[in-house]
Amino acid sequence: MIWNEHSDLKGKHAVLGASQHAWLNDDDKKLVQRYFNSYATEIGTAVHEYAGKRIYRRMGLLDNISEKNALLMYLLEKDIPWKAIEIDRLFYNVLPYVNDAIGYKMRVEQPLWYSDLSFGTADAISYSRNVLRIHDLKTGLSPASMDQLMVYAGWFFLEYRKQINFQKSKTELRIYQNQEVLCYTPTNQDISGIMEKIVHGYVTIENEIVEV
Repeated sequence: MIWNEHSDLKGKHAVLGASQHAWLNDDDKKLVQRYFNSYATEIGTAVHEYAGKRIYRRMGLLDNISEKNALLMYLLEKDIPWKAIEIDRLFYNVLPYVNDAIGYKMRVEQPLWYSDLSFGTADAISYSRNVLRIHDLKTGLSPASMDQLMVYAGWFFLEYRKQINFQKSKTELRIYQNQEVLCYTPTNQDISGIMEKIVHGYVTIENEIVEV
């Protein structure tokens, strides 16, 4: 038997794959929608890139057709099918996200680290005058949770605990999704609870590794 190598397929996942086999029960309309939905990750990556470049260059967005088309063209140039792009929903997420981040002089795609077991990257973050701001841009439809941003806040205060006064700090978290801006202002006690869980999780796993 001579097997075909298919080396170009390594690391890729098929829309009509075996592990995600729910498509077997799809009608034609759902099959086509499944194909377009398969671009969700690529769209999210591209939208974050576009927003990040605008914020880095301090190029605010205006609510007009020209700006909307600029985002659309950016996505199309990434070889994303136009039928997979909900440009109105995406643009009106990006618009306030970009302008707010510029207004607050935030850093984009900032890595946060507590340990090799616990780290991640915040979409936009700033710390000024004892106020920590973390903004997260979501391109998917499923409701996002503030827990993700709470973990970012926990990482920040653990990583920079020697540079700032946690007790005097205030925190504001924002999620930009589905043309809405969700705001949350956790207490320091709320964040302390997250920090404790981060540390506990790390210690628990490390102890298990040492015992092994």
